[in-house]
Amino acid sequence: MKLVKSTMGLIAAVALGLGAVTAVSADSIKIGEINHYKRMAAFANPYKNGITLALEEINAKGGVLGKDLEFIFRDDQGDPGEAVKIAEELMTRDGAVMLAGSILSNVGLALASFAAEKHYIYLASEPLADALVWESGNDYTFRLRTSTYMQAAMLAGAAAKTGAKRWATIAPNYAYGKDAVAAFKKALTAIDPDVEFVTEQWPALFKIDAGAEVQAIERAKPDAIFNVTFGGDLAKFVREGNTRGLFEGREVFSLLSGEPEYLDPLKDEAPVGWTVTGYPWYDFTEGPNKVFVDAYMKRWNERPGIGSLVGYMSAQVVAALIEKAGSTDTEALRKAFADLKVSTPVGEITFRKLDHQATMGAFVGKTAVRDGAGVMVDWVYLDGADYLPSDEEVMKMRGGN
Repeated sequence: MKLVKSTMGLIAAVALGLGAVTAVSADSIKIGEINHYKRMAAFANPYKNGITLALEEINAKGGVLGKDLEFIFRDDQGDPGEAVKIAEELMTRDGAVMLAGSILSNVGLALASFAAEKHYIYLASEPLADALVWESGNDYTFRLRTSTYMQAAMLAGAAAKTGAKRWATIAPNYAYGKDAVAAFKKALTAIDPDVEFVTEQWPALFKIDAGAEVQAIERAKPDAIFNVTFGGDLAKFVREGNTRGLFEGREVFSLLSGEPEYLDPLKDEAPVGWTVTGYPWYDFTEGPNKVFVDAYMKRWNERPGIGSLVGYMSAQVVAALIEKAGSTDTEALRKAFADLKVSTPVGEITFRKLDHQATMGAFVGKTAVRDGAGVMVDWVYLDGADYLPSDEEVMKMRGGN
């Protein structure tokens, strides 16, 4: 009877396009992966493909602890409550030994709270809100991707060199956007105390009135702009800003805008000269980054995005974690995460024992249009370890824990 139910469940999941990467097996090590596969398909589907590629490579080499590694993909529709419900099911019904995933920070924070309550490991692959590992940090939540603070600090260093004094900000009105603006303001004023922020715009996530936002910023007459909008909001902001001349003669610094998921849809309307964080997959000529890009394109016949890279690295992290722990026991995994080192396409990263933040860095460069498409040029990769607050600041944010 159990076999019949398991098989029927697998068939139903596959029909929805959200089934496990490999057939459900009692001999596999299962990871519960929760994400917004429909709501944020442009990012989440490449992310899923990255995980799949890594799993195929890992399992072809014998898996982990002699077993196949398997991710069970579930869609939370971008809803924190639904994500927590799914997490409970993965833990109690599906036999997942830990959780991973999420893009939106509000969902990631909900899963982190669940992990703390249930004493269950959660690898926050993508959510960027700083609170995830600092103010709301807990013993069971670990973050892979370069945090909001880290990326904002990278941009602030470049922003200070422009000499711009009057700044405008625009960011979605939720955890990630608020953290990003706060981090940028803190980092920039630490370098140049004379800067002032003359206007702050807070459009609702994915509901931006771009014309009104552009007009409000223009009225404030800033020297420069710090942008945190992404996805469809970014496209609307760029198009309205271009139409109304908002960006002419102004420096723009923008989180995530160099990522293919957000830059590609703009095509030849992509902004020129913005300083951004992103992923210049098209410019790698050698090394682990090139190996990953080639493998991904061969497997999926499409270009990778930053989501592809994060997904691939997520599976690498899980495999390295379980191997180090020598077990799937929760407490063994928790202890193994302390200063865990993982070899990845961007180099070796470390999960800091202090705050569970990985030292994954970010690519920073300028936007340009090449062959009718937006790209990053003059980019560099900055090591995340160089853009973290002091140990004392981290301990204070984590309440001394």
